[in-house]
Amino acid sequence: MNVHLHPHAQSRLVERGATADEVRKTVESGEQFPAKFGRTGFRRNFVFGGEWRGRRYETKQIEAFAVEENGWLVLTIIVKYF
Repeated sequence: MNVHLHPHAQSRLVERGATADEVRKTVESGEQFPAKFGRTGFRRNFVFGGEWRGRRYETKQIEAFAVEENGWLVLTIIVKYF
């Protein structure tokens, strides 16, 4: 599967604590759901077991929002820790 990151999504990776590889895995094997503006959302949980902004979390959830364009073009990402 072809997965590309829009420059906006790419610039948010470090800020939100995700990697490009995690985003690709989310699109390739995560739960798919309809999103606003005709986009498609993908969601996947990852074992984290680490610290993010001074607090410890066991799970990291990545949501990627994409459109189909020569495969999937990921427009933005959201990362949740719990």
